[in-house]
Amino acid sequence: MDSYTIEFLSNEWIRNTLISVFFISFFVLIGKLLNEKQNIKTARLFSLILLISTLFSHSGNIISNQWTIREHLPLHLCSINSLICILILFIKKNKSLFEFSFYGGIIGGIVAILTPQINDYDGSILEYLVYYMSHSLIILIPFYLLFYLNFNLRPYSWLKTILYLNILMVILMPLNYLIKSNYMYLNRPPKVNNPLIIGEWPYYLIYFEVFILILFLITFWIFKKKNSNFGSNN
Repeated sequence: MDSYTIEFLSNEWIRNTLISVFFISFFVLIGKLLNEKQNIKTARLFSLILLISTLFSHSGNIISNQWTIREHLPLHLCSINSLICILILFIKKNKSLFEFSFYGGIIGGIVAILTPQINDYDGSILEYLVYYMSHSLIILIPFYLLFYLNFNLRPYSWLKTILYLNILMVILMPLNYLIKSNYMYLNRPPKVNNPLIIGEWPYYLIYFEVFILILFLITFWIFKKKNSNFGSNN
């Protein structure tokens, strides 16, 4: 099955982006009406929905004999953050995992929604919805944790996350070479037109590093002093 890309600013792109923004914004704001226990239950429900979406996607590829180690291990940035968002409320509080999901999940999810590439797309509306649902949730869940569940960004968390991300890239590059995969798009750029991808390999990786560094720093600057009144109703 081929990858399905959606042209930037097409009617389909505008519709899907607006729906995703509404979905994320609606549930972030709903949290203001809930107490802490209700917010914990709500966030765990989001995690379970994300788990179901992930299992649906993998099981569909397994049933259709499309699943391969080369293409379907959860080693893309958004897939890694999906796993973190699924687990983070069911394990002991881990600040590093939260920070990784906050920077990587939110920025990765936004980029995925703005530059959609649905891999192994067979025309199924469910696969289409799963793509947008899963990427919306890896944005929504970290926001929910920050605003309502007492998770915070530590000083230099953006820099630490960059370090972890680079360690991950160093591990994945030889793995990609060995199994002829392209996890995190380290061996070749994605098919979709992505403004963060400039030039050919390996130059686009250098530009990508610079862009990610800037985006992480901006994200930290915006959210380092979380509005203490945002969840004041809890």
